Amino acid sequence: MRCSSFFGSLETFPVHLSAEVSCVTCYFRHLQEIFRRAGVEVTNVNKREIDEAIREIAGVKNKDCSVTWKEVKKRVAENEGSFVSELKEKWSKHS
Repeated sequence: MRCSSFFGSLETFPVHLSAEVSCVTCYFRHLQEIFRRAGVEVTNVNKREIDEAIREIAGVKNKDCSVTWKEVKKRVAENEGSFVSELKEKWSKHS
């Protein structure tokens, strides 16, 4: 699913929000329990930083959220505890 189809028309977003920022959260809704376990509180201010941390952990350079989500799902399925630990460690360095 592309971000624009999930969020509807990007034309309905306020002008100050870019498609990239709105796209960041399209896979976050699946990670609420992982965020809780890692002690990560998602806010409008830190969404982009969290996305960057997750892409680093997953080894994804592409900012396309569907590519990121595919790799994150794979990593979580392989070892959820390890993913949570990596996110917790990486996020503690950002805070």
